[in-house]
Amino acid sequence: MSSIADNIESVTRRIQKATMAANRPENSVTLLAVSKTRPAEDVRLAAAAGQRAFGENYLSEALTKIEALSDLPQLAWHFIGPVQSNKTRPIAEHFDWVHSVDRDKIARRLSEQRRPDQQPLNVCLQVNIDNETSKAGCTPEDAVALAERVAGLPNLRLRGLMAIPDPARGEEALRLSFRRLAQLLEDVRRALPEREGLDTLSMGMSADLELAIEEGATCVRVGTALFGPRPPK
Repeated sequence: MSSIADNIESVTRRIQKATMAANRPENSVTLLAVSKTRPAEDVRLAAAAGQRAFGENYLSEALTKIEALSDLPQLAWHFIGPVQSNKTRPIAEHFDWVHSVDRDKIARRLSEQRRPDQQPLNVCLQVNIDNETSKAGCTPEDAVALAERVAGLPNLRLRGLMAIPDPARGEEALRLSFRRLAQLLEDVRRALPEREGLDTLSMGMSADLELAIEEGATCVRVGTALFGPRPPK
């Protein structure tokens, strides 16, 4: 069975190959290792293999891991799950990124609860790019207006957009969804011409990262291809 280090090397090669095929600059795509449901020891093994960015969905599990790995200050922690308003304070205090900001209330609370001694919290707006009833995220039609409001909050740094298109809809529909998110980021940039650092398209996972990179992804969120199938609940 492949080790986590071997898997990281394999996925990194996939990213590099896809980046080259898309005629994009080397190192323009970040690998975010989705470590939800994985033990802290797996994260430690991934870190030993050079991985630095880790994505978590479940707050209590994530906080336990962050504490267990506090001797690795080089790690960057990304919250990628739905943000409940009663949990914004620990998210604001313990994470470097939040990919799933989808409404004003959450953004305001994260800004207010970020500690003064911390750097601004990097955030992406989650967009329900296919308007699925089962998915979180703002509508594509509301994304630019939400971005304008979030960009004005003092302790947040708006970085871009995130989406989770439905892979069951097929490759062409998936490609169109990725392309629409990329175009939406261009719309946000035009609406905020003075805002620097709008550089992130968080889209693509283990099965479709090549397609996402071809359509402009700068951050791919990969779990299964790194850590193997999730353990049963």
